[in-house]
Amino acid sequence: MHKTYSGIIILLLLIIIGGIYKFIFQGSVSPNPDGRSSVQLNVNERDLILTEMRAFLSSVQKITQGIAENDMRVVSEYALQVGKASQAKVPGTLIGKMPLTFKRLGFDTHSKFEQLAIDANDLGDGSHTLKQLSDLMQNCVTCHESYRIDIEKE
Repeated sequence: MHKTYSGIIILLLLIIIGGIYKFIFQGSVSPNPDGRSSVQLNVNERDLILTEMRAFLSSVQKITQGIAENDMRVVSEYALQVGKASQAKVPGTLIGKMPLTFKRLGFDTHSKFEQLAIDANDLGDGSHTLKQLSDLMQNCVTCHESYRIDIEKE
C-alpha cells in the first residue's frame, strides 16, 4: 500500500510541476511560419492586449510631444497612465497564457514607463527622458519581432 501512495504522490507532483511550467514559463504558445511565436488567446483577451498596446503607442506619442514642447508634466502624466498601476487590469488567467519572456517584457515596459514618469517629474530633463523612451521602445520592438497574438482554436 505504501508504494501505491508514493506513486499517487509522484503523479500528482508531476501534474503540478507540469501546470506550473505551462502557467509560468510556456503559456499558450505555438510556432508560426513567420518565425514568431503565436500566443493563442480568446477574442476578449486578444482585444485587451491590443488595447494595452495602443495605449502604449498613444502614450509614446504624447510623451514625445511633451519632450518636444519641454512640458515634462505632460510627459509624466502620460507615462503614468501606462505605468505599473495599469497592470491591474490584466486578469491572472490571461497572464498564464503568456510565455515567460512575453510577461517579462510586459512587466518591464510598465516599470520603465513608471520610472520615466518619476524621472520626468523629478529631473525635468528632456534629453534623459528621450534616452529612457528609446530604451523602453526596444521592449516594444523585441516583443513585436518575437510574438504575434492569434485567436485560439476552440
